[in-house]
This record gives sequence, C-alpha cells and structure tokens, in this order.
Amino acid sequence: MSSNDTSATDRGAQPSAAPRVTSRDVARAAGVSQAAVSLVLGEKWRGRVSPAKAESVRAAALELGYRPNLAARSLRMGRTRTALLVVPALTTEFFALVHSGASRAAADRGFGVVLYPSPEGIGPAPDPFGSARATLDGVIASSMAVDALAALRGTGLPLVMLDNDPQDDRAAATVNLDIADGIRQVADHLLALGHRRIGHLAADIDSWTFALRARTLDRAIGGIPGAELRRVPAALGVTAGLNAAHTALTGPGPRPTALVCDDDIVAAGACKAVRRLGLRVPEDVSVTGFDDLALAVAVEPELTTVRLPAEDFGAAGMRALMTALDGRPAPARTLPVELVTRGSTGPAPA
Repeated sequence: MSSNDTSATDRGAQPSAAPRVTSRDVARAAGVSQAAVSLVLGEKWRGRVSPAKAESVRAAALELGYRPNLAARSLRMGRTRTALLVVPALTTEFFALVHSGASRAAADRGFGVVLYPSPEGIGPAPDPFGSARATLDGVIASSMAVDALAALRGTGLPLVMLDNDPQDDRAAATVNLDIADGIRQVADHLLALGHRRIGHLAADIDSWTFALRARTLDRAIGGIPGAELRRVPAALGVTAGLNAAHTALTGPGPRPTALVCDDDIVAAGACKAVRRLGLRVPEDVSVTGFDDLALAVAVEPELTTVRLPAEDFGAAGMRALMTALDGRPAPARTLPVELVTRGSTGPAPA
C-alpha cells in the first residue's frame, strides 16, 4: 500500500459521531405519536395518554438514550427553565440544605435555581432582575416575614411558599414543616420531666412560623395547672440568645427551670448565659433548640432540639412549583418533624 492510501482515521480525522436520537425515534420505538412522547416527557400526559403508553415512552427514551433539546423546548414553551429561591439568609445551614434539595428536584426536570437572599426574612425582597417575568419561570420563598414578597408577588409568576400560612391564597401552593407538632413535642418532653416554669426565647421576627410557635407553646403550657410561661424576644444570634436568656433567668419571680428556644443558635447563646450565671445545663436549667443544625452536637452538653428535614422540604417546594408550572393544582403539604433528645434537658430541679 502506498503512502497515499492511508485511511481517514490514520490521517487524523475523527470517526463520525452517532446520529442524535430524536423524539421521532422514541415515538417509533414506543409505537406512539410524537405528540404523545412530548406529553409524557413533559409530564403532561395524565388524562391524555394511558399509563401503559406513558411507561412505554419512558422505557424507549431510556433504552435509546434520548436527551431532549432543552433550548428548543424552552423557546417553544416561552420558558427560561429557571426558578428563583428566596431565603432570609445565605449563611444559615438550614437554608443551604433547603437550596440543596430544591436544586436536586429542579435538575430532575432540567431546571436551574437562582438563590436570592432577603435579609433576615424581613424584606422587602425586590424584584432581583428588574423584570423577573422575563428571566424566571417561578419563585419559591422560604420562611419569609409578612409582606416581604410584595414586589415579587406583583410579577404574576407562580409563587410557592415554604414555612408559610397555608391559608394565604396569594401563593400557588404552600409546603410546610409540622412546626406546631415540633413545639408540642418539646412541651410534652419538658412537662414530663417535671418542668412547670418555662421561658420562651422567641424569635423577634414578624412571620407566620414564629407566631405559630408562640401560639402553640401558649396552648401547651397554658392548660397545665401551676405552669408558668415567660416570653422574651430574641434576634437570631448567639449573643442575642445569651442576652435574652439572661433576662429570662434574672427577671422578677421564680427562675425558669427550662428555656425553649426558637432556633439552635439562640439555644447556644442560652447555654452560655446559664453557665455565666454559675448555673448548670441541665441540672439547673434545661435548654431546647429548633432545627437540629450541626451546632446542636458541637455544644456541650449536646442540644435537645427538633429535627427538620430541610433537604426534603426544599425538594417538595420545587416539585410543587413544577406542578404549578404544568398548570395543575399543587395541594398543600406538611412534612413531619422529630424531637431529638440529648443532654441539654433533664428533670426539673427540686
């Protein structure tokens, strides 16, 4: 063979790429129309395509390795495939986990997530892009103060609220954690330990979730003979928790034997206040938190707190938004929570 007879591959040419699998290929393999393929892969098939055909489409797409052309699909549907997640703060572990769960659920549908803080959840949270409607498909907002989202509500975009009043009809859907049950579990735990003088270090934020905690604790303690509840407002921080706990423990009247804190960070400050007063946790004062952050096992003694499924919470919110974008009603959801008992709570002192 002469030097001129070298093959294209020998000359450095790359082998031709495999042809791209199209929706027509999937339709042919599944024995359905292209329209049916679009409905199934766009999650709009219910009531329009039989479950058996929908399963055939999914199986064919998986076997053929079909990947939808998201750019073309977005143009056809007038969508940006982008959702906005508004949270009170970027530095809190809980909201980082909410973002992680929301991003995972969004990726399953080929969506991206933009994270946007509204400081302390107090707001206001202005339209972050000047024209949210042009750059976003929908908004998820977690644990926001009353009316913090007035500007974003005015965009007309689908809005899913997390940790918000389920009766708020301005949202396309609400997804909540069972905050009331978490507080009831805390109250039942402390009452069973014999505590009757309880201090509540209440988050000083005008939001539905913190108002619900206060109301629920009032009901749980108020019906117990001889029980007394003392409430002190606190910003969400260690120093604020320390100061609020000092106020609760040194105020007039008998000293509380337990402190219920709206947040683990506040509870960490409360534990410092107890020690600075020459008292012990839990022998003299029991302390509880809320969230079950990594901090809860970093303090000594480790913190009794309410564990919240933050990642599942974010994922559920994103799935509710996807349902709303598909034009279907998204029912309200409430996720269960769990009290985790550790060394910061013990029997009430004699």
